[in-house]
This record gives sequence, structure tokens and C-alpha cells, in this order.
Amino acid sequence: MPNIYDVAKRARVSVATVSAVLNESAFVSADLKSRVHAAVDALGYQPNLLARSMAKQRTQTLGMIVPDIANPFFPEVVRGAEDTARAGGYTLIIASSDNDLKKEEIYLRLFLAKRVDGIILTKAPGRIPAELQAALAKAGVPIVLLARTVPGLSTDVVELDDKGASLEGVTHLLRLGYRRIGFIGGLHGASTSRRRLDGYKAALKGWKIRIDPALVVEGDFRVESGYRAGLDLLKGRPDAVFIANYLMTVGFMEALRQYRLRCPEDVALVTCDDYPWMDSFSPRLTTIDLPKRELGAAAAQLLVERIGKKGGRPRTVRLKNAMRVRESCGCALRGSTALAR
Repeated sequence: MPNIYDVAKRARVSVATVSAVLNESAFVSADLKSRVHAAVDALGYQPNLLARSMAKQRTQTLGMIVPDIANPFFPEVVRGAEDTARAGGYTLIIASSDNDLKKEEIYLRLFLAKRVDGIILTKAPGRIPAELQAALAKAGVPIVLLARTVPGLSTDVVELDDKGASLEGVTHLLRLGYRRIGFIGGLHGASTSRRRLDGYKAALKGWKIRIDPALVVEGDFRVESGYRAGLDLLKGRPDAVFIANYLMTVGFMEALRQYRLRCPEDVALVTCDDYPWMDSFSPRLTTIDLPKRELGAAAAQLLVERIGKKGGRPRTVRLKNAMRVRESCGCALRGSTALAR
């Protein structure tokens, strides 16, 4: 296997020059750079990445922790982050916390041990231990929070307009004439869940409709919780429901079948997030489309910029949603006159 000395000999330069070119650690003329790269290609030389990272004080790796990689929301988020990281010269290491604080802490410590240059984190509900937060700060590893915020951690954030999503979805149902609108929320303690509930409440308040506690049920963003929440919620006979994510909607539709109710004839529905297969549902689902790939890309871009320029005030980037009106909201049944109200 060729080594750096073989490259230097073939390029007719010193070992120091080869090192400077490969590590980009000093100015080297274009001619010498060309000779070194030609020698590397001809010999098939593979640089020692560990040695290079020690020389540059960077590993060119980023860590990313998501709550549940099996949730169809997150693969698109990860793809956006991965593409952007790669364009910036970084490799992404991905972990799934299952919203478990202990598991999340294990991965954060692993990322520290592997000397990642930065971390993208969708936080499990709860705080980062003070000792671990201090270790991250001492190591100079910047964190970008993705989607969820956490008290006591002042850092860059890329988030969705969660309140705006539910506000728009519930307002759409109100304009169609529905008044007993139920809400199935997400994981307890997650900031995304709280903001989507805030949007639901704000929509009803704006229309001077009293909030009925019997029509507000908590889930955990997974299918089974949507089913259980649906069985509970449907006892209150809502005429429409807003559901905080797609997976819980799958469970809720099964609860509807258990009650022998039809959507939208008996219960109208709007949910959060959109996927290409939504057109395969019967009825087709009205959704608030969340920009998944853009979310991951924005987080990676913010992190790369923070690594390159440490210091400065934390930044928050909030992305816009888009409403996709289909059949489940009952717009075809209610007609355009309702929408004009």
C-alpha cells in the first residue's frame, strides 16, 4: 500500500509539501498542488484520516440524534441534513434516541468520544445533564436543535411553525362549519406538542368557541397512541378532529372503523405532515405539509456555519408550512359557501 513518502517521491516534492496539500494547512502553489494530486491518483494513495483530523483539529464528522428513525418524518429530515453536510465536506453519523433521555445521553457522550465537529439534536423531552452540557461546551462542540427546543440550552435552533400548522388546520375546519373539533396531541413534554396544542386553542379562541377538555387527548406521535386516543376522543362525538402527526392518524382511522364512523361524513379530519402516498388513502387526507428535507438541510447548514465561525448570538430559523386540501376535511360536502365565511 503506497504511503506519503511514495507520493512525495512521485510528485518530486517534500513530504511536508504533500502534507500541506492534503491537509490544506499551508499555502502551496497551483503547480505543486497539481503534481501532488496527480501522484495521489496515480498511486491510489489513501490518506490517514485520523492523522489528518489531528492536524486540522477537526474530524469532518457531524453527529445527528433523532427520536425515531422508523417514523417516516425523519428519513427525509436526515436526507436533507446528509446532503447539506456532504456538500460542506462533512460525514453524518446518525443515532435514534427513542425519546429516551438515558439513550440520548449515551449517544451524546459517544459523539464527544468520537470528536465530532458538531451535533444536530432533536431533543428527547427533558434537560441535558449539567455535567454533560459542560463537557460539550468545554470540547467546543456546537449543537443545533432541530424541531424541538429545551429550557436552559441556549443554542442555534431550526424549527417548524408548529403553532401555525394547527392554527391553520383547525381554522380551516371552523370555516367549513365544524364546531366540535377534537385534538390529538403528541408526546408529552415535547415543545412541538405544546406548540401544536397552542395553535388549536388559539384557533378556537379566535372563533369564540369554548375549549371542551373532553375533546383534547394526548398521544405520543406513534400509531398505537393514535388508536387509543381515537377510541377515547370519539366518546365525546366530535364532528371534526385535528391530529398532530401522520402516524397517529393511521391509528385514529382504525378507531373510526371500530366505531363504524365514516370520514368525512361523520367525522372530518385534518392532520400534520404530508407524504406522496397520501393520495392512496380513502378518503385522501387534508394535511399541513411540513418541510422535512428543508428542515434537515437548514440544521446542517446552520451547524456548518457555526463550526466555521464560532461565537456570536444563537440564531433561530423557522420554516413555513403548506396546506394540502383533499377530501378528509369534508370540503366537498360543506361546499364553497362554508369556506367563504
